[in-house]
Amino acid sequence: MAGLFGIILSLGLLMYLAYRGITVLILAPLLACVAIIFSGEGAVLLGTYTQIFMQGLGGYVIKYFPLFLLGAVFGKLMDDSGAARSIARYLVNKLGTQHSMLAIVLACGILTYGGVSLFVVGFAVYPIAAALFREASLPKRFIPGAIALGALTFTMTALPGTPAIQNAIPMLFFGTDAFAAPLLGIIGGLIMLVGGIWWLSYRVKSATAGGEGYGNHQDEIIEVDTSNDPGIGISLLPIILVITTNFVLSKYLLPLVDSSYLAEPKYGSTTLNSVLGTWAIICALVTACLVLIITNWSRWKNLKSTINKGALGSLLPIFNTASEVGYGSVIASLGAFVIVRDYLVGLSPSNPLISEAVVVNILAGITGSASGGLSIALNTMGETYLNLGAQFNISPELLHRIASMASGGLDALPHNGAVISLLAICGLSHRESYPDIGMVAVIIPLVALAVVITLGTFFGSF
Repeated sequence: MAGLFGIILSLGLLMYLAYRGITVLILAPLLACVAIIFSGEGAVLLGTYTQIFMQGLGGYVIKYFPLFLLGAVFGKLMDDSGAARSIARYLVNKLGTQHSMLAIVLACGILTYGGVSLFVVGFAVYPIAAALFREASLPKRFIPGAIALGALTFTMTALPGTPAIQNAIPMLFFGTDAFAAPLLGIIGGLIMLVGGIWWLSYRVKSATAGGEGYGNHQDEIIEVDTSNDPGIGISLLPIILVITTNFVLSKYLLPLVDSSYLAEPKYGSTTLNSVLGTWAIICALVTACLVLIITNWSRWKNLKSTINKGALGSLLPIFNTASEVGYGSVIASLGAFVIVRDYLVGLSPSNPLISEAVVVNILAGITGSASGGLSIALNTMGETYLNLGAQFNISPELLHRIASMASGGLDALPHNGAVISLLAICGLSHRESYPDIGMVAVIIPLVALAVVITLGTFFGSF
């Protein structure tokens, strides 16, 4: 019982202290030690840290660093070239002020579906959203909800082909690609999009009917010269390339490659299916980056600085997540974890999809990170769910899509780093804007997940 209490205490402290702003780089190893001590294995603290925690951390970096690196560089290139701003402005101009909310959501959705990170999207779209909402006399407090809906929901976990890390992580565990269970993903994504738009529109209508306008806000928006920004065609081209290149490579070209050499020990004795999805996303992002550089050649003020900042910007996110994975590896090594694992698997003995969704969601909520919770869940129980899937005739593609969608629910609780950063960008507080973020990024995605689990249970993967 002491070991089980130690795990619960450790997880609770991780959630609370992360919310208080303490970096997970420090929290993860320290709280892993707390769990170890309560388990009665304090004598092996150093061995556990170097041989389990660091092995888990390092293994995650080895698997996913190329995706974090290329995604961050691509996002910075989209930002500094002005392409991200161009896409947002184009949608705003086409849809007009009467559809302000939809314009902002779609702008964020297109950018994140093309591989641009939330932070780049937030900085690029917020000034446009603030100007648009002020002009239309819409309450500013709804801007974070609109950005969260476009960046943290359907394009992050549901839509097939998204290069988001939350869609990439399950590939290595289930031997799938980024387009797993495409129709189910589209259905789930539409529920999130339509449900979120309905909610925000209802809230805006209610607020404006009560006489609420933009509000008295001292917006500190830095004016950016947009006269040299690229046109919409050049701006959208890299986004289109990420999706199409990923699809063609994963479905048609890479399966034709002679990959027999991968069976050799020096290549990890692996198979093409285990790396195909990752290879496709790497190639897609490299292609998009090169095209983005070439088509905007005259616009680069300092290309070297842009690339360097993008590369350095990838380090903290991946090491934060990798530290959480190392923490999960330690927890999974403890004897008391067997009790936790058996309990979670037994939540729905006849339907592993429910257990998988609950486990991923809870861990994402505790860590305040979709990728962190998903990584811990699959590192500790991925093989278990794959075996259960074979036992109950559940395809790996369906396991992939449920795991990915489950990571985007409780992760967006108030202590989530992306939520805190988004509110900081917009200059708003949790009290002002979190109720709408919570609805569009937590409640509605959970409803979408439940619908997809139900459809997958009765009709399988499609």
